[in-house]
Order: sequence, then structure tokens, then C-alpha cells
Amino acid sequence: MKEGIHPQDYRFVVFKDMSNGYSFLSRSTAQSKETIIWEDGNEYPLVKVEISNTSHPFFTGKKVLVDTTGRIEKFRKRYQKADQATAAEEAEKPRPKGKK
Repeated sequence: MKEGIHPQDYRFVVFKDMSNGYSFLSRSTAQSKETIIWEDGNEYPLVKVEISNTSHPFFTGKKVLVDTTGRIEKFRKRYQKADQATAAEEAEKPRPKGKK
């Protein structure tokens, strides 16, 4: 194993799953500006995660779509507006007159 490539500044950090509120204490090098008082009364850095093993469908066995940022709704709204604009443009175009 190469020397000097692994971080040396491991410390205790609390990870909090924002989708269900589950928190756990682990050692990590992850940086955070937020802190939290843990169950043992000590203050630790807080790292917020959007999904963990307690909320991930693979580990829970539940097929649930976790969409914390609303990406699907934003996508649908964006393209719904585009489709409406295209339809309005098509309606405004003059139709060519055919020969009689």
C-alpha cells in the first residue's frame, strides 16, 4: 500500500438522512460548517445526506421514488410550457391556400 495517500484527519461526524430524519455517528473526513449535539452530550460536525440505507429502496425493499428536489415536476413544467408555445406558434402560422 502506498504511503501518504490516505487522509489522516479522521474524526467523529454525525450523518443525518434528510428524507426520514435518521442520524448516525461515524468517523469521516467529510467537512461541515454545521454542528449538532449528539446523544452522548458532545458536539460533532453535522453532514446532511439526502438518502441513506434507511431510506434507499434497495435496502428497505420498498419501491418508493425519493424526489427531494422536485426534479421531475420541474422537467414536466418546463416541457409542458415548450409544448404549449409550439402549439400556439403552429396555430398562428398562415396555412397555404391550395389550387382550385
